[in-house]
Amino acid sequence: MTVAPHDPSRDRSRRSLDRRQVLVAGLAASALLATAAVPSPAAAAGRADGPSSGPASGRANGPAAGRRASLPTARLPRPTGPYAVGTVALHLVDRSRAEPWVPGTSARRELMVSLWYPARPGGSARPVPQMTAGAAAHFGSAEGAAAMNLGMAPGSVDWGATLTHAHEDAPVDRRAGQLPVVLYSPGLGDPRTWNTALVEDLASRGYAVVTIDHTHEATEVEFPDGRLATMRIFDGAPPTDPEAISALLEKVVAVRVADSRFVLDELARLNRTRFGGALDLRRVGMFGQSAGGFTAAQTMHDDRRFLAGINMDGEMDYVGGREPDGTHLSGVALDGLDRPLLLMGSGSEGSGDHRQQPSWAAFWANTRGWKADVTLTGSRHASYTDAGVLLPRLARQGAVPEGGLAGAVGTVPPHRALAANRAYVASFFGRWLRGHDDHLLDGPSERFPEMVFAR
Repeated sequence: MTVAPHDPSRDRSRRSLDRRQVLVAGLAASALLATAAVPSPAAAAGRADGPSSGPASGRANGPAAGRRASLPTARLPRPTGPYAVGTVALHLVDRSRAEPWVPGTSARRELMVSLWYPARPGGSARPVPQMTAGAAAHFGSAEGAAAMNLGMAPGSVDWGATLTHAHEDAPVDRRAGQLPVVLYSPGLGDPRTWNTALVEDLASRGYAVVTIDHTHEATEVEFPDGRLATMRIFDGAPPTDPEAISALLEKVVAVRVADSRFVLDELARLNRTRFGGALDLRRVGMFGQSAGGFTAAQTMHDDRRFLAGINMDGEMDYVGGREPDGTHLSGVALDGLDRPLLLMGSGSEGSGDHRQQPSWAAFWANTRGWKADVTLTGSRHASYTDAGVLLPRLARQGAVPEGGLAGAVGTVPPHRALAANRAYVASFFGRWLRGHDDHLLDGPSERFPEMVFAR
């Protein structure tokens, strides 16, 4: 679930669902994370029959699809790059790691990832859905991220009807040359699919983008055999003691970093066996939103294969009170980086530029590499996800998040937020992974007056 900064007004407005509130400010200072009653797993957790690759089908049909026909639906905006987009879902098993969120079993760490890339016509005739059918149903339930993170009423949206613009298993478009590789990590509780509008756009510009589901931390992950792994990060009730919260959040980030490094290891194998050397693993970056932004920065700190990263509104400390200001700073905040990192803040309370966030301020002071810090005026925490483009469309059909649309995605016009997100992410990776500098990150731009630079 996306870790704050949340808007207090939105949190106060949340009722129903019997949510328990727990302070988890370590991933986002002064954040109040609203959680539902802890979900129980939908199936036996973590059984690994062995690594496999292939899509988990998400096409909905039959009577269930008919019953959902009257629910609000939304469309993702088209990518803007010169290439069509292909995608493939991959099931990976890290046999070197026990499943960290299901102790006492022999289960190995299982992940679902999706690879998005520039493609030639071919593959499936119909673009793939944003989410598989089982994942979409759970995402929109009382225990899913749509309710917990966005305040959407359970069962109020047909999340399974949203299509991407990508075609499954389409051949790689070799005109794009060798593809720089960018990993994406979502916010705490969010699925890997919850930034598809941005991911597809980057792929259409000539990148291979790999989106990661962090199993048992996302509210749901559907595997190709139909198993649905649900959130298991809480052992019983969510912790309330600051030290216990701090330990939990440290474990969350450590697991995410290990997931990311394992995925990059696997890409080297898959590049040889499946993708014909199309991936350029000498040029690797990473970005993420909320806890995913923290993950990107910490992964860069721990693994020098990651050359550049973007942190979209993710704090880089834990609760626990070890520092004079009450924070517990992460390694990346304490040590900084010697490679480029872009900070992207929002207008949510507790966010903004590095001067307003202790962990960002520490990183800013300690880092030796290139850095920039921008804030999207009028935005909220979820503006850096698909919420920014999908929720306004759904609200026009009557599916309004609790606390109102502005409470969830701010007042910045959706098309402006999307254009800015796409432009700044593409500019950053273009500069540091492709050597093409469009100078957008040099300072304020007349094209995007919504983006305010901090120095």
